[in-house]
Parts: sequence; structure tokens; C-alpha cells
Amino acid sequence: DVQLQASGGGLEQPGGSLKLSCTASGFTFKQYGMSWLRQAPGKELEWISSISMGGTDRYANSVRGRFTISRDDATNMLFLQMNSLKPEDTAVYYCAKGKVNGVTISNQRSDFDNWGLGTLVTVSS
Repeated sequence: DVQLQASGGGLEQPGGSLKLSCTASGFTFKQYGMSWLRQAPGKELEWISSISMGGTDRYANSVRGRFTISRDDATNMLFLQMNSLKPEDTAVYYCAKGKVNGVTISNQRSDFDNWGLGTLVTVSS
């Protein structure tokens, strides 16, 4: 069974940093693109970043230049380094497995095979 376990969320002040981690199992991690998405209460799901099998990375305009996605295929882990945090970054963050080896850029959950449990990020002063 595919399992995605996200962690690293918490409370941070505006301008601060957090690093999210996602441990994957149950599939050949290195053969699939992976993504991070987020959802704030009352808002729609928002795609924020994706990384391909080969390491190509893409970002939503809202996080480009502040967030960095990375992966470690040796340990089946996905990461999201979040810098210069803003209050509008407050959301539940999810890691998701793509259906292809390339990047997936979509706000639709149907474009992703599996989701992990979310981790809450709160940015507040």
C-alpha cells in the first residue's frame, strides 16, 4: 500500500522558515514525480510545487523564490523548504504522488494518485 507521511508543520512568525518532510513507501519512489499542495480553511486546494523523477522543479507564483522542493531517492523522502513565510501561507500542506515521472501542475486531486496526511502550517505574529 502506498503511504505518505508528512511532518514538520507548526507555528512560525512572518518572515520565518519551516521545512516539511514526507516519507514515502509502498511504491518505487524514484520513478514518480512528487508534489506539494496546500489548503486553507474555506479555500480551494492550491498546487504549490512539483518535482520530477529527474529533479526538474516547478513552483506556483505564490511561492516561487521562497519555497524549494527537493527529494532524496535513497531514503524515499520529499522535502519542502519554506522561507520568508507570510500569513497567507497558513494552510494544511499535503504531499502527493503523481501519475507520471514528470512534474504535475494541477489543483485537481484527480491528477494525483495518492495523498498523504496533511501537516498544518500556521504563520502568525
